[in-house]
Amino acid sequence: MLSGFMNFLRACFRPRSDRYVHSSSDAGSRQDGLLWYKDTGQHFNGEFSMAVVQANNLLEDQSQLESGCLSSHECGPYGTFVGVYDGHGGPETSRYINDHLFQHLKRFTSEQQTMSVDVIQKAYQATEEGFLSLVTRQWPMNPQIAAVGSCCLAGVICGGTLYVANLGDSRAVLGRAVKATGKVLAVQLSAEHNACIESVRQELQSLHPDDSQIVVLKHNVWRVKGLIQISKSIGDVYLKKAEFNREPLYPRFRLREPFKKPILSADPSITVHQLQPHDQFVIFASDGLWEHLSNQEAVDIVQNHSRSGIARRLVKTALQEAAKKREMRYSDLKKIDRGVRRHFHDDITVIVVFLNSNLVSKASSVKGPNLSVRGGGVTLPPRTLAPCAMPA
Repeated sequence: MLSGFMNFLRACFRPRSDRYVHSSSDAGSRQDGLLWYKDTGQHFNGEFSMAVVQANNLLEDQSQLESGCLSSHECGPYGTFVGVYDGHGGPETSRYINDHLFQHLKRFTSEQQTMSVDVIQKAYQATEEGFLSLVTRQWPMNPQIAAVGSCCLAGVICGGTLYVANLGDSRAVLGRAVKATGKVLAVQLSAEHNACIESVRQELQSLHPDDSQIVVLKHNVWRVKGLIQISKSIGDVYLKKAEFNREPLYPRFRLREPFKKPILSADPSITVHQLQPHDQFVIFASDGLWEHLSNQEAVDIVQNHSRSGIARRLVKTALQEAAKKREMRYSDLKKIDRGVRRHFHDDITVIVVFLNSNLVSKASSVKGPNLSVRGGGVTLPPRTLAPCAMPA
């Protein structure tokens, strides 16, 4: 019975090679089924590796690496920008961030003529406000866009300094060499905003002292208002602006009582780290990776294998762990198509940025070539019918 049901699902979601196209801004990338990867590349401060595996029918993870000029003017500063955007409820918000966050960053860097925490905060704020404007315009025709949002993890390497900004539960982990032992330790650089973390629940309760249901344990998972795990995001306007939490939004998103102040926040947590010669690399990844690998396990994999293809190796290891948890073989997991695959693992995005101490120490005014790479996935061409609906 179960095998018959799975065969039906696979038939519904099975892609035909002539129906699906892949687009990427970088010719050095490759596609292997639902896996997109760029094994190696050169950024302003060293080498990098990227990989994305799609699980959802439409890829909700978006990502980018921008290297070179970080300003609207070619006078600089110069460095590397990394972004991982883990969408939920649909791909619209993560795609919007991919198109706008870095452009806002360049604009504010140009205005202040330097990179700073303030520049990053303003870029996040402008991106949030821009998406809110988009939701306002589309609400009459597409009200469900108010329930679409995205985590937003960004890293900026500029003038020997690493800035890490985060909304949600994606994660940036530094690999730092310990000279005395030769071991490379994992150091988490990003703060996370997930209701499963007690300090996040306490913060929500302190911000909403009159709301006893601000966090609810539902099916053994802590959720904000019983709806969503993360407390910070871009988008999710239905939990930020009361005027969007009403009909014709789907009933499951509508709160029983109106709220007077935003429930979710778009104010990022930002850390500033002065890079040292013993800082080897940084792993930027959506929570799809961290569901299956600990910080130290991921760092050990990067340290103990070749740089080329290391992001793809991390993704593969996570998928192997996902298969093992379901008591199935990795080779069988790979055969399951997008959409159905989401029952086994999430979209996973990994960007590993290696740090060349000689390049990192260069002044931010030293020019370098511009590079722009975006993570890819399987995309439907225009006017293609969506896969058939799952049976009740």
